[in-house]
Amino acid sequence: MMMPRIITTPIAGAGVPAKLAPRRVSADVLAAVMPGPGRDRLAAGEVLAVTTGQQPGLFTGPLYTIYKALSAAALARRLEREVKVPVVPVFWVAGDDHDFAEANHASVLNAAGDVVRIVLRERPGDALLLPLFRERCGPEIGKALEQLRAALPESEFTAQTLAWLEASYRPEANLADAGADALNRLLGPRGIAVFRAHDPAAKRAAAPWLLKGLDLTLPDGLSPVLVEGRAGRDRLSGGGGSPVTRRSGERFTRAALERIAAETPERLSPNVLLRPVIEAALFPTVAYAAGPAELEYLETAAPLYAQLGVARQTPVPRWSGLLLEARVEKVLERYTLTPDDFAGPPGALEARFARDAVPAGIADALARLRAELELQYGRLATEIARIDPTLERNVQSARNAALAGTNEVEKKLVASLKRANETLTGQLARARAALLPEGKPQERGLTAASFVARYGPELVDAIEAEVARWAGLP
Repeated sequence: MMMPRIITTPIAGAGVPAKLAPRRVSADVLAAVMPGPGRDRLAAGEVLAVTTGQQPGLFTGPLYTIYKALSAAALARRLEREVKVPVVPVFWVAGDDHDFAEANHASVLNAAGDVVRIVLRERPGDALLLPLFRERCGPEIGKALEQLRAALPESEFTAQTLAWLEASYRPEANLADAGADALNRLLGPRGIAVFRAHDPAAKRAAAPWLLKGLDLTLPDGLSPVLVEGRAGRDRLSGGGGSPVTRRSGERFTRAALERIAAETPERLSPNVLLRPVIEAALFPTVAYAAGPAELEYLETAAPLYAQLGVARQTPVPRWSGLLLEARVEKVLERYTLTPDDFAGPPGALEARFARDAVPAGIADALARLRAELELQYGRLATEIARIDPTLERNVQSARNAALAGTNEVEKKLVASLKRANETLTGQLARARAALLPEGKPQERGLTAASFVARYGPELVDAIEAEVARWAGLP
């Protein structure tokens, strides 16, 4: 099968990492890094790191998770050539995130080109907001894998893709560990160190920084530190010796929080602003490969680095791209379209083609009718206004109703033409599903398995090469 064309859709240029002295990574941090060449390089001595991260998701989550990791790898290779010291790409698996609705699903394209959304399960509205490392895949993962098997097209790579995910997403595994393992199987051989931020050793390493974070107060009046309490993962109020959780109203003394940090550090975690600060404290991080939203909040986090005495890594944009399959490209060529033409609401493009298909005679007749209505009602309004100015608005209302009638005729004609041209409508719908699945950019709407099953691991090689070019590597 012909490999899809990879189109770079840049957030920005690759960026320039900060200058930082290399240093060793602590044993606790190394213990939370999954086995592979990346971990071996981190353990070998003084190094630098380019990091990125994402909360884990079902079947590795959206495509941009992979793009982030490959961006960090390309930037690390470029920087290593420039500074002549080892630079290791690190992917931070944010397993203490509690947004289950973001992690419980994955979408793929089936053999017909339609989007299939696979949901592990829903979390009840009154359930505790548990971090993802406490959410087991459970027995539901068997059904989810079967749905994936049924959706993926048959190819020489389908069985291999399913075996990859089945090895990681097991009933007894939690979502964070399953996601980390699947990413490590795919990306670990490429030198990317997959870091399980929810690992007990990682939590021990982060605990001193989280305790320091308790003394900080963000503009919303809360601390950047969360604790697992009666309501699950919960923000603490900022400052003072006895902060209170936002939702459950539990009060913790400083001594109690220090005891948690020493005995059950997995109960403490950073919020989205403090996380990159702790990341820079645990790793000798020179750059963080970020998406558009992250680039914004990383600027907001800047004051926390100075307050905690941590050298700030440089936020740099990740690679962004589009996989344009041959079947979709043929549709674009046939109708002289670009991917941007699908950005409007569903049905708008189809309606445009249907309007273009209106016979010239009908289109001309409608145009002449509207022009004549405007002209004659304008004359009528002028004459009536001389007799009784209060009736002018009645004439305008009648004109608007007449014009609306022509619009209604045209609308029904366009709908009829759309129904008549089912082939065109179907082709555009399937192209939209591939480019903007469920109205989202492809990299946010589809999972990597959707394409790896079609084109095999060589697709990841091709994306890696395109990311390297973006990063300025030869």
